[in-house]
Amino acid sequence: MDQTSEMIREQAEKVLMHTYNRYPLVLDHGEGVFLFDIDGKKYLDFCAGIAVFALGYGNKAYNEALKNQIDCLLHTSNYYYNVPAVSAAKKLAAASKMDRVFFTNSGTEAIEGAIKLARKYYYKKYHRADSEIIAMEHSFHGRSMGALAVTGTKKYREAFEPLIGGTVFAQYNHLEDIEAKITERTCAIILETIQGEGGIYPADKQFLNGVAKLCKEKDILLILDEIQCGMGRTGTMFAYEQYGIIPDIMTSAKALGCGVPVGAFAAVQKVASAFEPGDHGTTYGGNPFATTAVNAVFDLFLKQDVLENVKHTGTYLYDVLEQIKQNNSCVKQHRGLGLMQGLEFDTSVSSIITKALKKGLILISAGTNVIRFLPPLVISKSDIDQMAEMLEECL
Repeated sequence: MDQTSEMIREQAEKVLMHTYNRYPLVLDHGEGVFLFDIDGKKYLDFCAGIAVFALGYGNKAYNEALKNQIDCLLHTSNYYYNVPAVSAAKKLAAASKMDRVFFTNSGTEAIEGAIKLARKYYYKKYHRADSEIIAMEHSFHGRSMGALAVTGTKKYREAFEPLIGGTVFAQYNHLEDIEAKITERTCAIILETIQGEGGIYPADKQFLNGVAKLCKEKDILLILDEIQCGMGRTGTMFAYEQYGIIPDIMTSAKALGCGVPVGAFAAVQKVASAFEPGDHGTTYGGNPFATTAVNAVFDLFLKQDVLENVKHTGTYLYDVLEQIKQNNSCVKQHRGLGLMQGLEFDTSVSSIITKALKKGLILISAGTNVIRFLPPLVISKSDIDQMAEMLEECL
């Protein structure tokens, strides 16, 4: 007997830990920018698996690359070299303007590695283990203990304290507050180039350039979290390119693998050299299967001219959302860059998202009162028009 959507949801609630309040939707497959549930209903996807599926669903070249690698070699461990990992590291280093790369299994692990690298750099420089990291209020960097320690949202942290120490929080887009909190123990400043979970807040150019200047003057490391806003989502491969700066350490994940779980942190040579054998490691990170996905993503971004599409459709999405804001008094603000944008409402957006889902439109929130728009990067203007029409009906 075929399982119904209701049966699958009931089973899930019995066997999966209740760490998510899921929408009543059982997804089955995808095609392009559309998803289909097990009953065959079609949904326009403006979530992309939370900014993961940049290339859309069912990309034949991407799928073929993974199928070929499955028949070749899935895993070796990091005791040995493998060709896909070396190729992927070269591509990521060149795109990010970094020198060395460490592949992880997730964005959270990338943050953990970045924190460790910054602290090791400080330790080698000063020969003491008392470093501090300045992080931002309302930031989100992940849910493991180290990543939580630099996540500036109390509700995520408080039940799991004590976390690792040595974190000081400052106001995002407030250079003077950061400067006031720098001490001789400050080893790094970590921030999202665009705050995602915190409500889609891009860094002001003057602010981020000011932070970079402070870091350079005081030999403090700048760590930029590009896990959600990177890999082409703003129209450049990494969002910090639009600010004319290069961080000391950057983190990437999500669209880096376009569905295969893979993340990375990368660093300039003087920082990367702080790590020595035994300082950090991973069993699965950088295995041939995951890094084949990374190679395919970089190759297809180039072949399909993805960045150029983001520039055009991102501008178009901005204009469309501005019009929605003008048409609806319940919309208070509109923010974002490229295909990472948000509408802030005067109340919770959960009912709007539920209504949209019933109409066949997948949206997600950032906090309680912001709808964030994170479609696949291969979205078209007609897809944006369809989204806008459905959203207007919900409003």
